[in-house]
Amino acid sequence: MASAMQVKPTRMELSNLKKRRTVAVRGHKMMKDKRDELVRRFIVLARRNKDLRIEVEKGLSVAMQSFVLARAMMSNSEIEEALMYPARAIAVEAEKQSILSIPVPKLSMEAQEGFVYPYGFVTTGADLDVAVQSLAEVLPLMLELAETEKACSRLADEIEKTRRRVNALEYVMIPQFDDAIGRIQMKLEENERGNLTRLMKTKDMLANK
Repeated sequence: MASAMQVKPTRMELSNLKKRRTVAVRGHKMMKDKRDELVRRFIVLARRNKDLRIEVEKGLSVAMQSFVLARAMMSNSEIEEALMYPARAIAVEAEKQSILSIPVPKLSMEAQEGFVYPYGFVTTGADLDVAVQSLAEVLPLMLELAETEKACSRLADEIEKTRRRVNALEYVMIPQFDDAIGRIQMKLEENERGNLTRLMKTKDMLANK
C-alpha cells in the first residue's frame, strides 16, 4: 500500500499533481517499452550464448581428447618442445558497443597469415595436429562467447533495474498521485459546497430583512 502524499488542498497543487502524474504515466510507458525490448534482446543473446557454449565445449572436447591421444604416442618433453613457440601472432582488441545505451564489450581477433602448426611433422603425430587445429578453430568462438556472456550479464542487470523502476511507478508513484488528486478534489468540492451553503443562508437572511 503506497503511503499518502502530504499535499495542500489548493487548485494550484491539484494542477501540479495532474501534470506530474501525466509525466509519470508517460515515463512508465517508456520504461515498460524499454524493459520489453531489453528482454527481447536478452533472449536473442541468451540463445546465441547457448549455441556458442555448445560449439566451444564440443571443440575443446575434441582438442582435449586429441591431446590425450597425442600424449600416449609422444613424451611430455616432445609435446612441450613442439608447442613451445607459436606459429603466428594473434592480437585481440577489446572495444565498446552499445545496446539500448548500455555499454557492452566488443572483442575482435586479428591473426597473422601463416601456418597453424608451430612444429614440423617428423616427430609429431596426427593427433597433435587435430588438437592444435581444433583449438585454432574454437578460439574465435571463445572470444564471441566471452563477449556474449558479458553482454547477457549487463542486460540482465539493466532489466532488473528497469523492472524496479516500472514497479515503483506503477505501484507507488502513480497510486500516490491518484490518491492525492482524489483527496484534493474531495476537499475542494467540500469547500465549494460550504461556500454555496453560506451564500444561500446569506441570501435568505437578506431576503427576510
